[in-house]
Amino acid sequence: MQTLYVELGERRYPIFIGSDLNPHDLLAPYILGQQVMIVTNTTVQPLYLEHYVKAVDALGKKVATCVLPDGEKYKDIQHLNLIFDALLEAGFNRDCTVLALGGGVIGDMAGLASACFQRGVYFIQVPTTLLSQVDSSVGGKTGINHPLGKNMIGAFQQPQVVLADMSQLKSLPDRELSAGLAEVIKYALLGDEDFLVWLETNMDGLVARDPHLLAEAVYRSCAHKARIVANDEKEQGERALLNLGHTFGHAIESYLGYGVWLHGEAVATGMVMAADLSQRMGWISVADLERTKKIIQRAGLPIVCPAIPLDDFLSYMAHDKKVLNGQLRLVLLKQLGQAIITKEFDVELMKQAILANQTI
Repeated sequence: MQTLYVELGERRYPIFIGSDLNPHDLLAPYILGQQVMIVTNTTVQPLYLEHYVKAVDALGKKVATCVLPDGEKYKDIQHLNLIFDALLEAGFNRDCTVLALGGGVIGDMAGLASACFQRGVYFIQVPTTLLSQVDSSVGGKTGINHPLGKNMIGAFQQPQVVLADMSQLKSLPDRELSAGLAEVIKYALLGDEDFLVWLETNMDGLVARDPHLLAEAVYRSCAHKARIVANDEKEQGERALLNLGHTFGHAIESYLGYGVWLHGEAVATGMVMAADLSQRMGWISVADLERTKKIIQRAGLPIVCPAIPLDDFLSYMAHDKKVLNGQLRLVLLKQLGQAIITKEFDVELMKQAILANQTI
């Protein structure tokens, strides 16, 4: 097992990364009250819920569960209310812990519920997908979707601890694994060309689910994110770099309908659009753009999206959280392994990059 820490002063917390982790021992120091609500979904429930219920129960805690339907399309205020219903019906108080057992949707919803219930209770992340292990479980971003924009309603709510268990990735569908690899590739493109070289060397093994390679990818991704979060917890500056590909990707998700494309699939094509625009602006070479496309394709991810009317695409981009004072900011590549946040881009070139990476 490897351990990383997100350094946030008194709110410092560990990320445990390994296989067949023991939740009884690892969670014990971080469940501070006597009540634990485990939030999961219908897919994860038959796989892991009983194991975690028994582990928490053996600590002498009162355990209750809330099982939500599985899918991005359920990441809304109606289903968030089901968590509040479960907490209130169980009679839980403000010393309770909400434990998220699932992927990014469960982590985001359980985290937001923990931030809001009685104005804030304890929160634990047990991410069961690669995407949530390398991205959404770390850093405290929680939220739900709105028909006009993804993750527009939320709160920053840091967990007490994160358990990233590689053995849980064995049950992950191939498409979900690839979606997680999109976020892994993101870290390499935005800030670590050595990591990009490592991914190019080891991508076949990652797709084949080599547990040692997956653990290394999760560790390096989390280390990168933990450093950025420690420097910029509330995304006032550097943390926005973690949104490489996301402004384009969120537009794809919103237009197609939440859940039609997985988040990682939309981000993958969004990263291609960002790289394409960066190339058109003369910042990276054609060879760099092709290199970006190749590593994304090797991960089993799309590099073009279905045809979306340009006006609709731009409308969804205008609702992005990186819009500041009415002006859109993008995360683009000055070179592979070095991203910047900028409002200084050519809008016509951006339109060309969007249209060039859609199916005809």
